[in-house]
Amino acid sequence: MYVIKLSSKGQLVLPASLRQAHRWRAGDEFVLEEVTGGVLLRPRKPFPATRLDDVAGSLQFDGPSKTVEEMDAAIADAVREHEDTADR
Repeated sequence: MYVIKLSSKGQLVLPASLRQAHRWRAGDEFVLEEVTGGVLLRPRKPFPATRLDDVAGSLQFDGPSKTVEEMDAAIADAVREHEDTADR
């Protein structure tokens, strides 16, 4: 939790540690929404633009195609494995 003060010009200063953690820079734009009990501040563009060339390598797979059933089974196995390690 951060405590910040509204300036006489209506400005708020976000703590440096928060700006650094989110990689927010001067000039970044935010959306301010009224919500019950306060306001919500979100980056206008939360993620940098991504090009297909940047992520195409994650699409490579050598081997036969998997069926939906095989994918479901693999997900279920991973969930069980995660639950087993979380219980330790």
